[in-house]
Amino acid sequence: MTERLLQPLLHELVGAVLAPTSALGDATGQIRPAGVQGVFHADARVLSRAVLRVDDREPEGVSHATDGAHGVRFVGLTRWLGDPTPDPTVRVDRRRRLVPGGLTEEVRIVSTASVPVRATVSVELACDLAPIEVVKSGGTAEPLAAKAGQPGQLTWAADGITVTVSGADAEVEADGDRAAAPRLTWPIELPPRGSTVLRWRLAVEDPRAVVICPPGEPTWSRPELRADDRRLVRLLDRSLDDLRGLRLAEPAAPQDVFLAAGVPWFLTLFGRDSLWAARMLLPLGTDLAAGTLRVLARRQGTRVDPTTGEAPGKILHELRRDEFALPDNGLRLPPAYYGTVDATMLWVNLLHDAWRWGLPADQVAPLLPHLDAALGWLADHADADGDGLVEYVDTTGHGLANQGWKDSGDAVRFRDGSLAAPPIVLAEVQGYAHEAAVNAAALLDAFGGPGADRWREYADRLARRFRSAFWVDGPHGPQPALALDRDKRPVDSLTSNIGHLLGTGLLSGEEEAQVARLLGTEALAGGFGLRTMSTDDAGFSPLSYHCGSIWAHDTAIVLAGLARAGFRDAALGLADGLLGAAEAFDYRLPELYGGDDRSLGRPVPYPAACRPQAWAAAGAVLLLQAATGLYPDVPGGTVRLAPLAGPELGAVAVDRLTLAGAPVGVAVDRSGHPTITNLPANLTVATATLPTQRPAPSATPA
Repeated sequence: MTERLLQPLLHELVGAVLAPTSALGDATGQIRPAGVQGVFHADARVLSRAVLRVDDREPEGVSHATDGAHGVRFVGLTRWLGDPTPDPTVRVDRRRRLVPGGLTEEVRIVSTASVPVRATVSVELACDLAPIEVVKSGGTAEPLAAKAGQPGQLTWAADGITVTVSGADAEVEADGDRAAAPRLTWPIELPPRGSTVLRWRLAVEDPRAVVICPPGEPTWSRPELRADDRRLVRLLDRSLDDLRGLRLAEPAAPQDVFLAAGVPWFLTLFGRDSLWAARMLLPLGTDLAAGTLRVLARRQGTRVDPTTGEAPGKILHELRRDEFALPDNGLRLPPAYYGTVDATMLWVNLLHDAWRWGLPADQVAPLLPHLDAALGWLADHADADGDGLVEYVDTTGHGLANQGWKDSGDAVRFRDGSLAAPPIVLAEVQGYAHEAAVNAAALLDAFGGPGADRWREYADRLARRFRSAFWVDGPHGPQPALALDRDKRPVDSLTSNIGHLLGTGLLSGEEEAQVARLLGTEALAGGFGLRTMSTDDAGFSPLSYHCGSIWAHDTAIVLAGLARAGFRDAALGLADGLLGAAEAFDYRLPELYGGDDRSLGRPVPYPAACRPQAWAAAGAVLLLQAATGLYPDVPGGTVRLAPLAGPELGAVAVDRLTLAGAPVGVAVDRSGHPTITNLPANLTVATATLPTQRPAPSATPA
């Protein structure tokens, strides 16, 4: 019987990140040659083992905690050393910190014993340079032979990558059988109540890497938040640290920073993920949005290539060093892959929203030719069959079968659980396209470009087409279908995708109200956030990647849409679920988690979820924006305040949000009354155009 290869589990591992480098080990601090443990750099595992021993015995782990934005600290005990008492008298504090192109580790041995302590400390190492896709598919690679160099130094080299470990004052054992499992050793001698510190360092030289750690610190602001609900404060603090560690740039343009998607599988440029994360972070400034827009504009498609999915004007899906291949399921993606149906519209929408937040005109103008190219893709390539809707299909047989954000192979299911056949027309993609057309028209008007009326007419036609094709009867009344299949049949499951339609302009006011009602049902909102698929659907499973689990970013996007549209109760329910999940995961929200009912008391981890992950962490900023209700239109000279905070969520006060490049503060008291401070002189506060709580629909949509 052939052994089945399984994707390694992640949920119990302890990680640190400074992209494109990450380290994953167990709760005691050890990095073992198993699963996805290791130190990874730009899609290669540069260290597959780092096991600390004292007298050839492993310390007993007792605790671990994050240590700043890029580090983690472990505490262990060596109870066989020191005084023979019930209390441990010798402990090992291990501090691991990521640095650009590697990591440092500090091992502090502290004795409170009344007798001297003598021991030998060692760190056993290995390097296999396994590609990330091999690790993800459950595969393994043989460790490379190490070479001893200068005193206290080990080196591995292959495939153009050089990995060096050096230990200050350490002895090296790398001969014979130790070549594939070398170690650094330090003999120590501590006087009574003495201590010592040992240090070693990992450095990676990787000239073929397609992404690098950008220089300097983040240019986005770090808000100072005070809130009655302390969960929001803790979530924001942890998320901002994680986002700081996920910054990336390309070697040729280190000034243009974007966010990597997530640890460990996706520490690279992902069009959809990087765009959404930058959009969520606009309340902290427009620099990240500008960098992300420019990076993706430089890689915008220029030709039709079915192998890569490229088309003129299309925005990239992902970027790798080499081909990304998972042989168990036939997936084989080229290094630059364009198989995404939504990133191009999301690029347009980020450009528009950054402009509304105050991205200067001299940064918008150079991107306008790329806006024209993106609109050209929407007009000429997004609707292959000419039916007025945006669709996708993988024609290669080895690309992504599904090309929306729910891109697993079984993500698009009918209510009875059966799979939809491609080409697929996703509901939320039509919303993104409508929003992009309207937003593009506004930009073209503002900057004197031609064709604005054409795109407003496109949006009107798309809304009419959607209304006639997507609405179906469901167990909770009329609902937008998840998608249309190749025969244009509505895929009638009830999913979170419909929440992405809010605010896109695709729906009428009455239709938005019905969607809000559906999003508040127990079938979708009964877990710690928004389920990707309702419990009424046959395809539902709480630990399905896209058919019943809960994604943090998905919940944040939808609750923000509900809040902005005035559906307060539904938004508050999702916000409470998300904050409950944050508390359960020590405020480092994972990519996704189980869609079990809240009656379980805490969410069930999805065992292979990325953590940290960019758009999950960025969701904390989107939640903060919804709480403050800050909605700017800098070109129009106005700011609208419509906060979610107030009687239910509690009071919030935040300083150092960024609007038109200036720091502003927003405070919302317990009654829900907002005030804004340091508003730039050219902006005025507009009266909210929506009531505090929009009513549920009085009649079902037509």
